[in-house]
Amino acid sequence: MNRRILVLSIGLSAAALFAPRIALAEDHLAEAISHTKEAIDEGKQGHADKLVTHAQAALKHAEAAEKAKKNEHTKEGITHLKASIAEGKKKDASAATGHAEEALTHLQAAQQ
Repeated sequence: MNRRILVLSIGLSAAALFAPRIALAEDHLAEAISHTKEAIDEGKQGHADKLVTHAQAALKHAEAAEKAKKNEHTKEGITHLKASIAEGKKKDASAATGHAEEALTHLQAAQQ
């Protein structure tokens, strides 16, 4: 009986240790997706400067999600967010929007 209790308590401790980290990754990913959608909306309206602001916020959350839980789609989303920011800083809203849309596709895939 004591062995069962010990194994159960170790299992519950491990679950409690890793659960908050996974939950934080999901929260950051959701925030990254939300900001990326905002960036896309601003880019479609031709507001490159506002696109950059949202893309930078999305990048911050995507990097936090990647740090908490490694995922190839998140990594690719980060690459496209950085490209979107670079294009937005050049005032090319169209190219920046294209990269933001690609980033969104990858971030949504990472969420599943």
